[in-house]
Amino acid sequence: MYAKVMARGRQSQSSAAAELARQLHEALLRERIVPRFVDSYVVENERQALQVHAVMYRDLLALLQREALLALCVRALEIVCDEPRVQGKSKPRPMPRREAALFRKNFLGSLVRQQGWTIGQALDFQRDLQLYAELLARVAPTRRGRKPFEAANHPFVDRCAFLLDPSFLENARLAASRTLTELESLATQVCEAGSENNPV
Repeated sequence: MYAKVMARGRQSQSSAAAELARQLHEALLRERIVPRFVDSYVVENERQALQVHAVMYRDLLALLQREALLALCVRALEIVCDEPRVQGKSKPRPMPRREAALFRKNFLGSLVRQQGWTIGQALDFQRDLQLYAELLARVAPTRRGRKPFEAANHPFVDRCAFLLDPSFLENARLAASRTLTELESLATQVCEAGSENNPV
């Protein structure tokens, strides 16, 4: 995994963080998760009014794309920095706290440069990323598999549902839950691909 390169020093860690940021963004665009989410929601719930005004529709996609990137980043950082991993014959452990903090800092810096964000945009994204992580840490002990008709207890679900269709909130939450599953699966794929490309 990306964490495997930590032993090679700071330059490698910075490169691994930058590569992860780049691959997550590219994967999100390539898979067209957000446009598919909105288009399928409109068709399933007969909410064509959401697509009538081109400018408003484009703005909605941009807002949801940002939320999707937040969810993708949170899950990828959780996999790389927080999940226990095998190191030689010792017991599986998460990345040491200082290394994890540095990896997150390098990751965010790379993402900001790749996106061409202003300082204000970067700080907003960093704040929201931290908010996502804190909210998820609170619900972590109760996280479990959910039934198909059940919405996930996740900030992405609530925020996207409110942005997408506040007057049909429960329908929007269920659709956002399905999209969250796709995003989390995509984060896992990107991290696993990174581990193959960064062997020890």
